[in-house]
Amino acid sequence: MDFDTQISQLAESLKKNTIKCRRDLHRHPESGWTEFRTACIVIKQLLSFGYDVKFGEDVLVNEECMGIPNDNILKENMQRAVSQGADPHLVEKMTGGHTGVVGIMDFATPGKTIALRFDMDCNAIIEAHEEKHRPFREGFSSINYGCMHACGHDGHTSVGLAVAEIIATLKENLSGKIKFIFQPAEEGVRGARGMAAKGIVDDVDYLLGAHLMKPKIGYLGYDVHGFLATNKFNADFTGVSAHAGSYPEKGKNALIAAANAAINIQAISRHSDGTTRVNVGMLNSGTERNVIPDNAHMEIETRGASSEVNNYMYSCAKRILKSCAQMYDVKVKITDEGSAASGNNSPEFSKFIYKIAKRLNIFNKLDTLQNIGGSEDCSYFMERVQAHGGQAAYLIIGASLTAINHNPYFDFDERALTLETILLSSIACELLKKRKE
Repeated sequence: MDFDTQISQLAESLKKNTIKCRRDLHRHPESGWTEFRTACIVIKQLLSFGYDVKFGEDVLVNEECMGIPNDNILKENMQRAVSQGADPHLVEKMTGGHTGVVGIMDFATPGKTIALRFDMDCNAIIEAHEEKHRPFREGFSSINYGCMHACGHDGHTSVGLAVAEIIATLKENLSGKIKFIFQPAEEGVRGARGMAAKGIVDDVDYLLGAHLMKPKIGYLGYDVHGFLATNKFNADFTGVSAHAGSYPEKGKNALIAAANAAINIQAISRHSDGTTRVNVGMLNSGTERNVIPDNAHMEIETRGASSEVNNYMYSCAKRILKSCAQMYDVKVKITDEGSAASGNNSPEFSKFIYKIAKRLNIFNKLDTLQNIGGSEDCSYFMERVQAHGGQAAYLIIGASLTAINHNPYFDFDERALTLETILLSSIACELLKKRKE
């Protein structure tokens, strides 16, 4: 029996379990760096399949992680995870929000090393509780208030586990090594940098990521280009409050410093080497009309067609923030909250994926995406692999979404889970299959 037939049959046999897993994760969503229950499920499943499993600080550099919640929030989420069935001993080992997981399997025969990356976190969204929303109607909508899988990461994690089981089943026919990377905190592009910095993909020859998206089921975007590099950061201005009528000269107005920074950041010159973006998304300051504000909080992002162009925007924004603080004699603290590199598929790998997808004949539209327009921190893994001479690719899987990503009514056609499982398993097996001498 050939690989294609075996993989198709195995994926079909796992279909019910994959959907069951997806719905369980959907019902118990966890935001970035708090995926304690999800990570426990992943760890136990990978161990049961025979993988060498590393997690926590073994797979990330803490100093490179961004936007980790404070200790109180982490503790609350650890307790919630345990109350919802997570292994308390495993949860304890993830103290500090270290929820990344990597499953590794070395096959008996030497060969290539490949990695498949899956994100696990949810969005900070209150899920719709209406009959027209299928997860609510069928009883698997979120029970964690303010958290919702509104971007399909519950599906990604479930597919990752299904592919891991298929690969383990076929291991006697495979060579080399495979790594399954289950990444926390993709939302806000916070999680990949810390895992990439640990070197977990430095020996990888081929890296593959994928995302369930809006196109109808049967669509495959196999050649993705144009991920924008980005920096997400906060600026906190600190001045001196004073009575605005009696002693205005004694005050140092943090709001005016921040307002000037907001205006001037929008005026940064765009770069001739590629597309750029900048946005001040939040500015909060002040208490009442007759008090000179002593603090102001800003949330800002920059983006660029390349990491170099984005770095230009980011550097300009930081310079403006510091200059405005100096101009009004206040202090400013800039805190990085997330970032991603630019990213493009390796051309040869995209061609390889196209041939596999064509052969499988399970997609009715194979497409190239030359300008995806957003940011995704899988790009850190892609960039690192490509810098070491390897190849990387990112795929868009059509899932007939019921609403756009990050919407309270988000849901997808679960048939896409089986299609993605077959495709990723087939790509992996084609790369890892034993070659005749």
